[in-house]
Amino acid sequence: MNIRLPFIKSTPLVSVVRLQGTIGGPGRATLSDRGLAQQIERAFSRGKPDAVALEVNSPGGSPVQSALIGARIRRLSAEKKVPVYAFVEDVAASGGYWLASAADEIFADSSSLLGSIGVISAGFGAHVFLQRQGFERRVHTAGRSKSMLDPFRPENEEDVERLNRWLAQLHENFIAQVRARRGQKLKEEADLFTGEVWIGEKAVEVGLADGIGHLVPVMKSRFGDKVRFRRYDTRKPLLARLGGAAAQEALSGIEERAEFARYGL
Repeated sequence: MNIRLPFIKSTPLVSVVRLQGTIGGPGRATLSDRGLAQQIERAFSRGKPDAVALEVNSPGGSPVQSALIGARIRRLSAEKKVPVYAFVEDVAASGGYWLASAADEIFADSSSLLGSIGVISAGFGAHVFLQRQGFERRVHTAGRSKSMLDPFRPENEEDVERLNRWLAQLHENFIAQVRARRGQKLKEEADLFTGEVWIGEKAVEVGLADGIGHLVPVMKSRFGDKVRFRRYDTRKPLLARLGGAAAQEALSGIEERAEFARYGL
């Protein structure tokens, strides 16, 4: 004789994924789609969570990696029918805001920095120094644009125009992402796409965030005081954990601190 037990709803579960640091490609101590894939997949699948919460603290980085990570989050949210909430800590700027925009709702601290919806390309020019030291730069290419923006040669107007076209295209992609995700929440009269950042309540006012709030109290208000949290933190590569990639870790750390420093952090 089969006895059916009454259905008992389990305690609500929220998966927490931390997105901390600059956004870059594989092999660096930064956020990348490849590096985050496993933990994001588990966050949406393990234990049938009621929601996924993103802890975002990033000054940005690679537009491609930002798009790949954001697309993975959206795909899994749709497939698993799991809502996503983003909680901004110190900063969600540039690519960091792209990650936050992958959420259905964005919350921030009253002092969090959000926005910087723009694209930047920075470098240096050393040709004058080389000339003064008696060095001669020799470059041989097949294809007249192959040595574009060579920092050891004088800047070329054609190269700069080409770079500006690329930056404009990337900027349009970023704007399209934010408009697609935030929609009518955005305050149309505010000029949101100049690279400017907004703090706390002002970010809410212009539509870049939905409210001021922290992860635990907001999730408890949505899912009850008994909600459980399961964390999925990024693990460093084995060599880095054993100390075998000290130089790479140090260099990446310097780059990351420089990016955060742009926002006074």
